[in-house]
Amino acid sequence: MQVDFYHLTVQPLDRVLPRIAERVVEGGGRLLVVAESEIQRIALDKLLWTYSPESFLAHGQAGGEGDSIQPILISGIPAAANDARNIALADGVWREEALGFDRAFHFFDGDRITEARLAWKALADRDGIERRYWKQSDSGKWEQAA
Repeated sequence: MQVDFYHLTVQPLDRVLPRIAERVVEGGGRLLVVAESEIQRIALDKLLWTYSPESFLAHGQAGGEGDSIQPILISGIPAAANDARNIALADGVWREEALGFDRAFHFFDGDRITEARLAWKALADRDGIERRYWKQSDSGKWEQAA
């Protein structure tokens, strides 16, 4: 299982998450996007419909009739009603349930760096977990730092 830590320093989540989601879906995968705050989930819902003038990402909010068919599902809890094997922790909060997926994307900014460091360290000695730490250069390009 792979855990990618994305430290948001130059570009905010609303610029980064859609690109990750596109790659997951284009590769034939499904994604569960988790955020505890209902306000953030509503914002993410709008974002995935409008982030690009040329396209949108088909998705739904958890709790609807079509949860099981959604390529991207937005939820307040890490339970994949859409059978996603990829999870994006969009609110900066690490959740151990993410380890039940094939790949986890943990997005955090400076406000959550302490918690992210604790999660990074806690995963260091866990068998079967490959950690990657991504940081942004001054131009916004992602560079693998660890």
